Amino acid sequence: MPLKTLLSWINPNTIDLREKFLKKSVTHLIGSTPNNLNLYRLAFLHASASKDSVAKTYKESNERLEFLGDSVLGMITAAYLFKKFPFKDEGFLTEIRSRMVSRESLNVLGRKLGLDEVIEYENQKKTILSRSSMYGDALEAFIGAVYLDKGFAFTQNFIISKILTQYFDLEIVVQNNPNFKSLLIEWAQKEGKKAQFTLEEEGLHHNKEFTAFVLLDGEKISEGKGYSKKKAEQTAAMKACEELGIK
Repeated sequence: MPLKTLLSWINPNTIDLREKFLKKSVTHLIGSTPNNLNLYRLAFLHASASKDSVAKTYKESNERLEFLGDSVLGMITAAYLFKKFPFKDEGFLTEIRSRMVSRESLNVLGRKLGLDEVIEYENQKKTILSRSSMYGDALEAFIGAVYLDKGFAFTQNFIISKILTQYFDLEIVVQNNPNFKSLLIEWAQKEGKKAQFTLEEEGLHHNKEFTAFVLLDGEKISEGKGYSKKKAEQTAAMKACEELGIK
């Protein structure tokens, strides 16, 4: 059951209610009472609502926990795939992992888990932030918090049982979402052509949008936009593949 449905009766308007809401949310998500609620509070603090640290030397947000959670999630996912596909090479494993932990995938997963109900951010930027990587970032920060609060074994079990096996069908992951950039580059090499990608970016650090261009022998044939470099390049490559009839 999604978090937002389970906890819809709570109205987190006061500090006390918000604390209860956060504790119930985390308990529901990980299946265990949190030991250090402050870690989870920080995990859901977006940079747009950042606050001065105790030492006032930097703004506190979930970015440090996101950095940690990204590494933990990547490593546990890699070990999971290593065991699931004992006869596949490194390239295959890397590609499948990248699809599972991509920013788009984590953003969708963050919403499915109900993280949009607990993330603290600047309300004026809600529309812009909802299109960004806010939910995926919060999910990684949350995993970082779980790791610090509960340890590696607990976190590994949580990721495998509550995320990887519940939200990913490996057969579908393997069959779907081709790497259009790789397809295009391989095609160009076979055809004796030169495929290049160029990038432009606009916006502030936490709200950047990227535009990627595909150049074939120096001629622009497509472009794509995204809130990450990879998304922009994949979109541009997909359009190029469609234009060139590459399958």
